[in-house]
Amino acid sequence: MPNNGNPATNADNTQPSILTPIVNVNALTPAETEEAVEKAGVAKTQLTGGKAFVSAMFAGAFIGFGALFFLIVTSDPAMTWGPKRFVGGLAFCMGLVLVLCCGAELFTGNSLMASDLAAHKISWPAMLKNWVIVWFGNLAGALVLVTLIALAGTMGLNDGAVGDTAVATAASKITPDWFTLFFRGILCNILVCLAVRIGFSARSVGDKVLGILLPIAGFVAMGFEHCVANMFFLPIGLVSKMFGFGAQAAGADAVSVQGILYNLSAATLGNIVGGAIFVALAYWFVNAKKNA
Repeated sequence: MPNNGNPATNADNTQPSILTPIVNVNALTPAETEEAVEKAGVAKTQLTGGKAFVSAMFAGAFIGFGALFFLIVTSDPAMTWGPKRFVGGLAFCMGLVLVLCCGAELFTGNSLMASDLAAHKISWPAMLKNWVIVWFGNLAGALVLVTLIALAGTMGLNDGAVGDTAVATAASKITPDWFTLFFRGILCNILVCLAVRIGFSARSVGDKVLGILLPIAGFVAMGFEHCVANMFFLPIGLVSKMFGFGAQAAGADAVSVQGILYNLSAATLGNIVGGAIFVALAYWFVNAKKNA
């Protein structure tokens, strides 16, 4: 019997089999991840200055929440040094989880835009404009969070141990020499940008969260320097010192506005080198398509 053009039945009046679409649950390949990273980089240059700044404020606050989580966890004197660093690193991961899953502009991650520059997809002025806006937006978001945390009295938790830890942590980031901080910044953003690439390669929120845990926890445990995290760690250390915490912390006298700028200059430049050269340009070179 003829079908009479009815697509719902076959010639023998039986219902056609319904093809189930194939869903790829595998992570993106490195080459596919590179395409996703570069596509995102182009989109970042198309944000208006206001949107980029506000989005960057979110990222500064998100990373600050992770840093605060780290301070609270590591203020426990009962934990030994190694487990404390590891658990604190895992706590800090909350910051990048929020950035990648909720969406925000993070300066250290945006160093991956260097691959777009190498691929001639964006210009130097567009990339540098984004970096400047996002850096200051991250700083503004971190400082807003520092203000809220100070007013909330959070540093007095654990009988003031959280405030003491904040001062000690800030001092530990200011007292090393500049080049030591610079190289720690390079190492930090290698791991951060690899974590961001894992986020781009993921097919689900769960993939992103699990994928970034070890690289981020690792850089924190290893004592590397992340300029956006330090936009929170250092001011909250200074505020805690002003409130009378951490008087006995080694190097507490170095915790000052000058000390904050000293650290951020080294960490920022190191983060740029680590992310842009060792990750972005390296992966662009490996995955660049050859001309026919």
